[in-house]
Amino acid sequence: MATLRGPLLLLTLGLCLASAQKALEEVPVEPGFQAQKVEGRWLTIQLAASRAHLVSPTDPLRLGLHSIWTRDEDVEFVLFWTGDGVCKGVNITVHPTGLQGQFQGSLEGGSSMHVHFVSTDYSNLILYIRLEDDEETTSLWALLARRVPGDPAWLRKYLEYVAKFQLQQALVFNLDARCPPAR
Repeated sequence: MATLRGPLLLLTLGLCLASAQKALEEVPVEPGFQAQKVEGRWLTIQLAASRAHLVSPTDPLRLGLHSIWTRDEDVEFVLFWTGDGVCKGVNITVHPTGLQGQFQGSLEGGSSMHVHFVSTDYSNLILYIRLEDDEETTSLWALLARRVPGDPAWLRKYLEYVAKFQLQQALVFNLDARCPPAR
């Protein structure tokens, strides 16, 4: 019986990886996506994740998307960490994968990030982000809009994805301005 543990563990690991890859392939992307058209300020309308503890209401630090920019073919996300006396800008750049509307990059600490521009009319945007490190994979979905409130039709479309991928709602934080200059 002990001799079967190794192959059984490998089979289980293989099935988990295949399942994770299948989930990635099931995520649609916007046909004809043009990255330059998503440049500018975005507001987060809804956020959902595969891990409930991703955003805690008791956490004093908040991470919020400020804007999206392009550099040649790359896409850059401008985010801000804010909290009790803390404000720090974070820029994350992702590179095209060669597949329409899909990008990938690396984060500090060795994690990888896959981004799919799921659906957009360039005033509303559904974004899928998959974060992977050595220990776990996290799926994050965001409904973004240029203005608040967002379009109800886009909210319905987004909530269909939340249900399909069995995600849990997360808190939304929008930042009005950049961090104040250091004193």
